[in-house]
Amino acid sequence: MAGLKIDPAKCTRCLLCVQQCPFQALDLLEDQIVVNANCKMCQICMRNCPVQAISLETLQRKEIDKSQYQGVLVYIEHDGEKIHPVSLELIGKALELMKSTNQKVCALMIGDQIKELAQELLWTGVERVYLYDDPALGAFRADCYTEVFADCIEKMKPSVCLVGATTTGRSLAPRVAVRFRTGLTADCTQLKMRENTDLVQIRPAFGGNIMAQIINAHCRPQFATVRYKVMSAAARLQQPQGMIEIGQVTEAMRHSGMVVLERIHQPTENSIEEAEVLVVAGQGVRDQKTLEQIRKLADLLHGSVAFTRPMVEKGWGTVYQQIGLSGRTVKPKLIITCGVSGAIQFTAGMKNSELIVAINKDPQAPIFKLAHVAIVDDVAELLPRLIAELKEESGCLEN
Repeated sequence: MAGLKIDPAKCTRCLLCVQQCPFQALDLLEDQIVVNANCKMCQICMRNCPVQAISLETLQRKEIDKSQYQGVLVYIEHDGEKIHPVSLELIGKALELMKSTNQKVCALMIGDQIKELAQELLWTGVERVYLYDDPALGAFRADCYTEVFADCIEKMKPSVCLVGATTTGRSLAPRVAVRFRTGLTADCTQLKMRENTDLVQIRPAFGGNIMAQIINAHCRPQFATVRYKVMSAAARLQQPQGMIEIGQVTEAMRHSGMVVLERIHQPTENSIEEAEVLVVAGQGVRDQKTLEQIRKLADLLHGSVAFTRPMVEKGWGTVYQQIGLSGRTVKPKLIITCGVSGAIQFTAGMKNSELIVAINKDPQAPIFKLAHVAIVDDVAELLPRLIAELKEESGCLEN
């Protein structure tokens, strides 16, 4: 690891380096040239310095003893009554990762009057549940929860911390990672563990065109947020195991710069993430009549309608109905794509579906490489026939 070093004895303050830098990474402060956070190490300044006052300096990396950090800590998200399913998926993945290393999997729960909810985690296979239960922690406040999370890490010293890539998780995880000066990989879709406990964090990059493998080899703990519906939930045990450890809630954990004035519980809406059947409208759906046919098909199958990003941008659907990297990740039992080409940005959000049926009039459409059932046909012509047959079949079943 290297950084720029500017020798003040050689530097003439000609400012040529400041002028040549394409990233505005050099500033003149108190008669000294200093390097700011914009530096990309392009070395243009070095090549253009007339007196060779700029050089590369090797920075000493702080080595850590990885053996002092063991196991996985999973942050458990909940609403006070029910555990978010993504947390159960993270426990399932953590147990899988730890099989080869024989290390512990623990959970962290923060809230108010949630001891009974914490008992549910003992049926998942975790070794210990760290429970911080206090009235001041009833509502999520990022600063309070960061203090609690940090206290739990100090106690357990986990090698890995896993957090769901939800609204809450995306707010909390970066704050805790910064507290420990460690890295965080967001929106992971796969996780693997090396023998030396380095976590291979896999996520889409460059618009989904590649799957990047990211390793935080020199810091602990390793933080990752993971998307919902990309992993399998932990199986329920025949009997509970493990223990609950009550954490001490201090005044520092209770103190917050935020004041919760009111909590409003919104009615639960049907989410495409929870749907067992989805019918997806892509750009091959060119008119409202065909879209109405898609809605009818979804109703007949007791499913929901979803959209690709271009369709949402056209205003045909909402962001809550969008599948893909910039939308939702889904894992239904059945998904029928109508006029969807199958760009990787879309397929990354639905490739784990149990049964994929693709309808597209282009036989070379990329979606067919992923589909279990491929139908080469015009969506506008096929859907009315399909709906009629389903109605006829359902009528026969009713009779």
